[in-house]
Amino acid sequence: MELHQFESNTETLVLAIQGDMDAIGCRDIQPTIDEVLQQEHHQVQIDLAQVAFLDSSGIGAIVYLYKRLIEKERTMQIQNAHGQPLELLKLLRIENAIPVNSTTH
Repeated sequence: MELHQFESNTETLVLAIQGDMDAIGCRDIQPTIDEVLQQEHHQVQIDLAQVAFLDSSGIGAIVYLYKRLIEKERTMQIQNAHGQPLELLKLLRIENAIPVNSTTH
């Protein structure tokens, strides 16, 4: 799993994830998540367009980042969720806390 960050504007940081968000992949991106928390962007968008599989470790990473951002009065959105990741996000009702924008593939 790879995580790429880029600014869509001065207020928003986009984290584009490529690969499966599973236990191994999430362990690899933890330093990047910690780095994101040190930045000052008001909003963080998680782009799941290139994620085909999401498990409890991936959900844990998303919720961890969300909670830390909220503590700093920042916001987060999930973009381009589809397939199994979208189904799991809906099943767990993640969209009740974190805005989820889906795509159709």
